[in-house]
Amino acid sequence: MLITARTVVRWLIAITGLSVLVAGPIMIGVGFSGQSQVTQQLTAQQITFPGNAKSGLPAAEAGYAGQQVTTGSQAKAFSTMIETHIKEATGGLTYSQVSAKYLAATADKSTPAATLATLGGERQTAFMGESLRGSLLSAYQAWEVTYLVIGLGVAFTGTGAVTLLGAGVALAGSRKARRAVRPQGAETITVPDNAAGITGTDLNVS
Repeated sequence: MLITARTVVRWLIAITGLSVLVAGPIMIGVGFSGQSQVTQQLTAQQITFPGNAKSGLPAAEAGYAGQQVTTGSQAKAFSTMIETHIKEATGGLTYSQVSAKYLAATADKSTPAATLATLGGERQTAFMGESLRGSLLSAYQAWEVTYLVIGLGVAFTGTGAVTLLGAGVALAGSRKARRAVRPQGAETITVPDNAAGITGTDLNVS
């Protein structure tokens, strides 16, 4: 019964290893497919970094000069550049802060029209910039998730291969042990009733 239970466990381990081994490459394929989709969506937007500082490229993103945004890392860098421009345009204020100032100025009937126009422009700039930043950061997060899926796929593939190999070796050893040649008969020792006076001639071996 013990041998049967061990065999069942070994088969279960083998099946588990096979399942994990199959799932690994599938996850890797899904990860690369996801990256391809992100690249296609970013490419379709035709977003390109400025060529130099004079055209609006911050020093922190100088390494991306003139590049088209097609990857997650580029999307994150471009969103950071947009954040820099928003702060420059609004004096360091966020969209919610600029919007609050604009609404307050609108409510104040004494606010000059030029001030309202300036605040309205800053508000619009912040809104559009933050919207684009949100889209780019979503693309970046999706890109990072694909790396996680690919990494897990590689780990699953390795783990499944090792598990399946170990289970296979264990099953092969179990079968070999069962097929081993066993003695045709077992030796039986007969002990006489007067065990107290046992001598060498009193043991009958059959």
